[in-house]
Order: sequence, then C-alpha cells, then structure tokens
Amino acid sequence: MRYAVINLLAIVFYFSGFIQAQDNPLPDWALGGFVRPAGVNPVIAPDSTTRFMDPMNKKLVDWESNDTFNPAAIIKDSKIVVLYRAEDKAGRAIGKRTSRIGYATSTDGVTFTRRKTPVLFPAEDGQKENEWPGGCEDPRVAVTEDGLYVIFYTQWNQDKARVGVATSRDLINWKKHGPAFKKAYNGKFNEIWSKSASILTKLKGDKLVITQVNGKYWLYFGEANVNVATSTDLINWEPVVDKEVNLVNLISPRKGFFDSNLTECGPPALLTEKGIVLLYNGKNDKGADGDRRFTPNSYCAGQVLFDKNDPTKVLARMDVPFFRPMEAFEKSGQYVAGTVFLEGLVYFKKKWLLYYGCADSRVGVAVYDPKAKTMGDPLPSESR
Repeated sequence: MRYAVINLLAIVFYFSGFIQAQDNPLPDWALGGFVRPAGVNPVIAPDSTTRFMDPMNKKLVDWESNDTFNPAAIIKDSKIVVLYRAEDKAGRAIGKRTSRIGYATSTDGVTFTRRKTPVLFPAEDGQKENEWPGGCEDPRVAVTEDGLYVIFYTQWNQDKARVGVATSRDLINWKKHGPAFKKAYNGKFNEIWSKSASILTKLKGDKLVITQVNGKYWLYFGEANVNVATSTDLINWEPVVDKEVNLVNLISPRKGFFDSNLTECGPPALLTEKGIVLLYNGKNDKGADGDRRFTPNSYCAGQVLFDKNDPTKVLARMDVPFFRPMEAFEKSGQYVAGTVFLEGLVYFKKKWLLYYGCADSRVGVAVYDPKAKTMGDPLPSESR
C-alpha cells in the first residue's frame, strides 16, 4: 500500500510538472500577457449590407462583405479608432480581391460603430498604378505630438507590394504620399517587395506618440526579415544598408522555431526604459524547419528588444510566442492554419489593447493590464 501511495504521488508530481512546463512566463522587458476578453471576439466581422461607389470601376461594391481583418488602432478624442482592412467578394482568393481600409470607433474597446464607407482606397489619383486592382492593405497608424496621423500600409497592384505612406489630421481624409522608399538610393528599394512597417513610438503621459532616436524617426519593416529605415520628415524613408547597399536584416527566420518561415513586423514599436520593444508576426514553416508544437503555416506573435540608443542592435528575443491561435475564430476563415496577426496597439484607460487579424477574416482584441502582469498564451505539448 505504501508503495502504491508513493507511486501515485510520483504520478501526480510528474503531471503537475508537465502542466507547469506548458506555462509561458514572459521576460521582464516584454508586454503582456494579453488576455482575450470573454464573449466579445471577434469585435469586427464582415458586413454584406454596406455599399461604396468605387471610383475605379464606377459602380457600387460590397466593399467589406468577404473579410475584415489586419487592423491598425489609435486614440482620438478619447475614443479608440480601428482602421481595418476589408475585402469585397470580387476575385477568388487572398491577394486577388480589392482591399480598402475601413474606420470604426469605440468608447470601451470592444463595441464598435463603423462608417459605411472606407477611408483609404484605390482611386483615380497619383497612386493608382501602385494600388489597383489589389488595393490598400494591412495598415499601421501612429500620431505625432502635434496631432498629425501617419499611416503605413501596403500598396498592392497585384504585381508588387510596397510600403505606402499617407497623412491625415482627422483619420478620415488622407493625403497619399506614395511609396516610402521611392527616393532612397535612386529608387533601388522601390523596386523590391516591401510590407509591414512599424514606426517607433513612446508613451508620453497617457498618449502614445511618434518619437525620435538620435535625431531621426525609425521605421521597422519587412515580411521575410525585419529591416529598418530612418527619416527626418516621416514621408521619405532611407533603409539601413550594408557596404554593398543591401538591406541589413536585424532579425530573420530561425529553423525549429515558431518564426521559422517569416518574421513580419507588427504594431508600432514602443520605446521603453529597457529598450525598444517590437511585437512581430512569426510564420511557422510547413516543413522540417518548423516548430512541431505549432501548426504548419500558422502565424504566432513574438517580441524582440532593441537597444534604446541604437535601434539596430538586438538585445533579446523570445524563443516562443506570447500569443498564438487558440480560439475557433482564429483558426477558421481564409486562413485555416491559424493566424493571430498583430497590427494595432493602444494605451487606453491604463491598459494596453492589442488589435489583431483572426485567420485573415475577422478582427480580435486582447488586453494587458500592467498592474496584473500575466503569462503569455500557454504552450502546446512537445509531443505535437
């Protein structure tokens, strides 16, 4: 009997240790953990009732009927504004439809009122050749201390993706400035595929604003790798390059990790006392190079810390995601492998609210209370 009790205790301790091993404590420099509020997600979903007179094909289109995802977020007039990517039903798959940027506001972060028409879209303007027919995709937005909103989005003409820049004073009427890298190095980087740009910000009081380091603005960008560029005017950006004028990769995919296929920039980066924190989207490789704990081709979220005095210097990087597809709405839709794609981060009523794309189909929200720091999403078993 005694040995049976000892064996039973051993089994209990073994499984307790196994469960504990799945916990996901975060480093002290990281943001999180982020908790999904119960019963509210997704907070934005497709709407088949809204119509928009498209200036390109001169007809009414159901511009947000197929998917609404990959959101930017900002605070304006004490409200949260989410600028989300919306696709109509034209075309047959991701990348083959037209995307436009919609506008939604909230006083509590979870209940939204949406405009009936998009605020950023392809038109008969100077950016037509860069944005038609693919559209305006995947925005990130930030604001200067004097109230100038700057949005970085993907200009997609169904041939080449480029980081585009636009500015606004009201988040509704936007002035397009075109590709971010069109002038640098005689236009060399205007001819390459570029996406996902996250400008450096800081928390000043309770307001998240664009900031400088060493007299320059800094813009992390990239899909396959994380690169960085600098600017003095927020419009024209010069990538950091090596002696051969090639992009310097600050971080890249790692074999055997959740980010083994892509490391794609997330919301605007945050300057903190410990350094610059960049949240990024990692794609797991579908082959032998992937992390077997996570679904092949799934997108999970990581964080990396850069030196606050040298935004190109990596100080630390998570080896496991702090946020991963767990809910049904994060694993169904256009992207069934599972996707939590981070693009929007706001500081609202003393909490951080993270807005993300769910399986390229919906918008979700998660909340981090700095007074109650929790763990990241639990990790799956090693035996997957």
